[in-house]
Amino acid sequence: MNANLKHHFSQSGKIEWIGLRRASGEAMVEVNSAELLQDHGLQGDKAGKRAGSSRQVTLIQAEYLPVISSFLGREQTFPHELRRNIVVSGINIGICKGLTIGIRDSVIQVTGDCVPCAKMEKALGYGGFNAMLNHGGVTAAVLAGGTIAVGDEIRILDDQASET
Repeated sequence: MNANLKHHFSQSGKIEWIGLRRASGEAMVEVNSAELLQDHGLQGDKAGKRAGSSRQVTLIQAEYLPVISSFLGREQTFPHELRRNIVVSGINIGICKGLTIGIRDSVIQVTGDCVPCAKMEKALGYGGFNAMLNHGGVTAAVLAGGTIAVGDEIRILDDQASET
């Protein structure tokens, strides 16, 4: 693969949903806006309590939800069931590993895949784990904090579209 092509995005993305995991095992709390804390994650989210983690925030594509539903034979899968913090649309977030993303004044760096865990069997039913494999989204670290909200534009800051 041509490494430069990884930086070519035809459009920006958009935040569709934001959720906080207050504690392990507790239901997700849907919010319209949230504060990204530098080197911590989302204020009020359990992952935001430990500095230095590469898993401070989790993101998943809205386009994956119908795919996961199809694999499960369900009509719909809801963001809170997947336990990811931010649902985005419009960009292929899965190929952004190592890239930085701007949301308003905030900057996050995509650090890796967010591999599903066994909890997906309980949340989604039998086969939930396998339905999410390769569709689990990504993890990210917060490089610069700020407020984010549903509807905000997501920009790939490493975009090298000006290159020939």
